[in-house]
Formats: sequence, C-alpha cells, structure tokens
Amino acid sequence: MQVPIIGGIYTDNGPDFRRAYPRNMVPVPVDQGISNGYLRPAAGIVQFGVGPGTDRGGINWKGTMYRVMGTKLVSVSSTGAVTTLGDVGSGGQVIMDYSFDRLAIASGGRLYYWTGSTLQQVTDPDLGAVLDVIWVDGYFMTTDGVFLVVTELNNPLAVNPLKYGSSEADPDPVKSLLKLRNEVYALNRYTIEVFDNIGGDNFPFQRIEGALIPRGCVGPHAAELFAETIAFMGSGRNEAISIYLVAPGNAVPIATREIEQILATYSEEVLAQSVLETKVDKGHKHLLVHLPDQTLVYDAAASQIVQEPVWFTLDSGLGARAQYRARGIVRCYDKWFAGDPTSSNIGELVDDVSTHYGDTIGWEFGTQILYAAGNGAIMHELELACLPGRVPLGDDPVIWTSYSLDGETWSMERATAAGRQGQRSKRIAWRMQGQMRHWRIQKFRGTSDAHVSVARLEAAIEPLFTRPGNG
Repeated sequence: MQVPIIGGIYTDNGPDFRRAYPRNMVPVPVDQGISNGYLRPAAGIVQFGVGPGTDRGGINWKGTMYRVMGTKLVSVSSTGAVTTLGDVGSGGQVIMDYSFDRLAIASGGRLYYWTGSTLQQVTDPDLGAVLDVIWVDGYFMTTDGVFLVVTELNNPLAVNPLKYGSSEADPDPVKSLLKLRNEVYALNRYTIEVFDNIGGDNFPFQRIEGALIPRGCVGPHAAELFAETIAFMGSGRNEAISIYLVAPGNAVPIATREIEQILATYSEEVLAQSVLETKVDKGHKHLLVHLPDQTLVYDAAASQIVQEPVWFTLDSGLGARAQYRARGIVRCYDKWFAGDPTSSNIGELVDDVSTHYGDTIGWEFGTQILYAAGNGAIMHELELACLPGRVPLGDDPVIWTSYSLDGETWSMERATAAGRQGQRSKRIAWRMQGQMRHWRIQKFRGTSDAHVSVARLEAAIEPLFTRPGNG
C-alpha cells in the first residue's frame, strides 16, 4: 500500500484536522516512476564571508552584491571579501532599489544613495520619514505612511512639497510601495491603489480608477514581486490576516486554511515585522514568508502542476523550530547568497549539504491518515523509498518514525539506519510496527546528517477483521 507523504495530517484539541507541512524538506512534483512527487532536503547554508554586523538586507546592483550589515553598507566580492562603504545608521530590515546611477537605501526612516564611489544621505527636510523607496520613471518615490513623495528629476537629493501625492481611497496608512509593469502600487493597510505617470508640474502620478483592491498589506516588508504579480500578507477591514496574490482589481488568496491558522498564532504587531522574498530556481517559484521562529514557503510552480497550494516550512532548529538563518537572498556571481539575521555571517545556499553554517538541523514530514474503514490491522512493515548513501564519510545517520492513533499523542520513536556514504541501495525499513484499530498517522524525522530524498512510503498491512456492513 502506497501512502502519500507530500502533505501530512494531525489533529489538535479544537478538535480539528490540521495539515502537517514538510519541515526542511522541499516537495518536488516530478514523476520519477516511484511516485508522482518526492521530498528533497532543503538547501544548506555554508560560510561565504563575514561582515561588520547582523545582516539587514541585500541586492545585486551592476553585477556586485551589496548588503547592509549592522549600520554599514558593504559590498561583497565574488571571493567573499567584504568592503565597508559607509554608515547608514541603525534600524531594522532595509529596503533597496536602484536607478541607472544610484543605489537607494531606506534605513531606519532615512534615505541614502550610493553612487558607486560616494554614500550620500538625503537631508531635505521635506522628505520626511522614509518607510519604503522605489525607483520609477526617473524618480525615487518614498512614503512616510501618509504621503507619496517623489524626488526632483534633475536632483534626487531634493524634494518639492508641492509634489506630494497621497493614497486617499481609504484613510488607512501606506505600508509599502512596489513597481509592477512600470505602475506604482501603494499597498495601504486595508486597500491597494495603483498609480500611473501622467507627467505635469505637480505630483506626476495619477490614481487608476477601477484598479482599487479592497485588501491591504500588514507591514513595509510584507509584500514582494512574485510570479509576475505582487504577493502580500494582509487583509481587508474586519478580516483575519492571510497571504494573497494581486489580480486585476482583486486579491487572490494562496494561503490554505492551515497557513491562516499558523498566522493566527502571531499578533498583528509581530506579523507587521515579517519579511517576504522570492527565490526562483530549478523549476521552483518560491515565496518565502519569514516569521520569528520559522519561514513559510509557497511554491507557485508546484502548485500549478498539482492544482492545489503547495507549502512547506524552513527553520534552523534541530528539535524545536528556530529562526531560519537565510534572509535577504540574492542571486549574484551565478550563485545564491543570503545574510544571517542572527549573526554577521554571509552564507551561500548549496544542495550538497543541508546543514546551516555547519550546525545540524532537523527535518520532518508526516503522512495522511491510513483509514481502514473501521477495520483493525497489523502493520508488518514500513519502507521509505529513498536516495541514501549521500552523506559525509564516517557518518552513520538514522531516521526515526512514530505513529498516532488520534493525531495528537504519538508513540515512542523507532530508529533505523539511513545508510553510510556509498550505501546507495540501502533499504530504509521498519518491521513489526504494531496495530491500528481503524485509522493511523505516521510521522518521520531525521537530521541534516541523513541527507536523503524520499519518494514514497510503502506499508505492508494485514487486516485483522471486518466489521459488519463494511463488506
């Protein structure tokens, strides 16, 4: 009997059936002859460089990686050498965008430009606080939460207060700005408005009537360009927070019920500090939703293939979840790099290991319910069809399994060897796995030492009896 492993089930004391998404295992919807899809280890993080402080964001500009680390703007070479370019002050996550000749950095409510040789702060008092910045049609546009502010075309260090704009369809504050197809999207707390450049002597952008979306964004970093549109975390008025994609005049939810239940465990104040970013690579289109103790990941490409939302989670913990240590992901020098929100590390994302800076992390996935329609059964054997034997020389990792008859309490774990280096035909199986009365859930976990992909779970089950009427 083949048991689905891409998405599991558990229960809570609600009572409620809940989805159990793979942890640190990436669903890949590829039919390889064993199953219609498999789970592979999430990318590992290896040391690439060390900066002057905790990472606050990065960007690729003119083929060079720039990051803000601590209070410093730095460049990072293809060899990992870090050069400090100047000071942009303290603050949380930064936002960067660029024109032809300037890199703009919004840091701690201030705006800076890096010209390639000089770091400048915009000190015009008419600028106000800078929560976000984009470059569009020759202007740098910022917001202080109330107004849309553009710099002068011939002098990006100057601001004319007669050229302020506003997003006034609803009296909700502006949270974020994004440019899509050369139109400006003002993501307010409960609404999204779209602006087009019409020129003129005053504020050069005009609201596109009919493009209003009656849902908005929860925080300045909770929106990102994704899958040829905009993904954002937010809600409409008097709605719970969810995750959406922008559609013409509408917002389409991509969060499942389980994702919304996870988001509901965080306060809006915490969710307002969340960070969304994207990573498109190897047939995946990943939207990463960074939360304090985990990162939720949506795969748009896989979701299109299987015709339902595909989610999984990432974190840097071993047993318990811990903050994911890859943030500010940048494609540069033909590789993927990320900063570490917990240290001054700069990391490279790789597939040959799944450790994080040499630290062992945990992974886990569960099954859907094995239902015997009221029958009892003996579980003679469970076997995972895997790709073993791809571990460092000398390692002898194990994989644990446990089961639940109610979805909430779990049996003692049983371990089996996952295969040493070169043992690529190793069979990963558990025998004499007890009984089930009418239904059962299985759960598997391991560590990054067991660097395996899993294609299928096969269960050998013997029915014990048949209840009257079950035929």
